[in-house]
Amino acid sequence: MEILAGSKKIKTAVFISGTGSNLKNLIKFSNLKKSPISIDLIISNNSKAKGLIFGKIFNIKKKIINFKNINLAEKKILLELKKNKINFICLAGFMKILSKNFIKNFNGKILNIHPSLLPKFKGLNTHYRAIKNKEKFSGCTVHFVNSKLDSGKIILQKKVRLNKNETPKTLAKKILVEEHKLYPKAILKIFSL
Repeated sequence: MEILAGSKKIKTAVFISGTGSNLKNLIKFSNLKKSPISIDLIISNNSKAKGLIFGKIFNIKKKIINFKNINLAEKKILLELKKNKINFICLAGFMKILSKNFIKNFNGKILNIHPSLLPKFKGLNTHYRAIKNKEKFSGCTVHFVNSKLDSGKIILQKKVRLNKNETPKTLAKKILVEEHKLYPKAILKIFSL
């Protein structure tokens, strides 16, 4: 993915379901001169997602999509993306699984951040599972999204050491700090390839 010097930033949508701390971090990153992306749309499946507040704060268009019917939801999202000329998607705590068909429409242009060192602990409850498994390290992974859950090509990972008395809460906090550093780095990496 090349970006020509002085070219416009790539219009990006961020999908969220919760607090949106990665979204906030990506917005701040997108405002830097060196950032290849601009965040033009926030999509959420959850009307109560705390992260939606960042749409208001940073004046970014937001859309809440009901996922009761996944086909309908994805059609609405694709329309929204087209309407806003979105060329890139960052998943940031988005708790819905996108269909193969949706992913095909954006092949190689969807990133996700996952709170484990993939391929270990795909899916949910990653911190609890890492502790229960007596892992010495956990961390986070930014990867391309493909049709298999948390299985796309890995872009970057960051390790975090587990302490003896680690809890899912303390581990989540530690990893989140690293997520905020890793996501922008991964975006810079793929756009400089």
